[in-house]
Amino acid sequence: MVNDDMPERVLLVGFMASGKSSTGKELASRLGWDFRDFDTVIAARAGKSVSRIFSEDGEAEFRRLESGVAEDLLARSNTVVASGGGWPAQPGAWKMVTENTMSIWLKVSLAVAVRRASEQGPTRPLLDGEGVTEQAAMLLLGRETAYSRARYSLDSEQYGPPELADEILKLMEREPDPKAKK
Repeated sequence: MVNDDMPERVLLVGFMASGKSSTGKELASRLGWDFRDFDTVIAARAGKSVSRIFSEDGEAEFRRLESGVAEDLLARSNTVVASGGGWPAQPGAWKMVTENTMSIWLKVSLAVAVRRASEQGPTRPLLDGEGVTEQAAMLLLGRETAYSRARYSLDSEQYGPPELADEILKLMEREPDPKAKK
């Protein structure tokens, strides 16, 4: 299914636990492309977990690292990229997304995101402590407008990673022109 007019990369955005990483791995495998996850690359470059970066260095330092990683990953060809949940809402983030990047918002409801995240354990530094659902609601509300800037959106509750990868491949086949809009 490789087509010369295909986008050079796919960017998955969405709230925590929306399936960006698992869907990204599945899609990259099917395309024969690389997969890169913002948080994984940030942790590798910093030599410590995202949680430790937040607790030891603060959110501002994490966002600085994240911006550099985004700039690097969004310049790579034949790559599926999973952004961090907060990255799309950062000033200047979408300026890094070129026309030859297919961006997709994996939508998830607050209840499902909180349930999935809690099943993953204490890995969400912005949801540390009491009132997790309230914190998550405020974060999601503040980020939805940024997520909606993606070219496409898919319901990550209706589909699992294999089905989401199928849907993304259909989008790539149906609309291979990287300059195509919603």
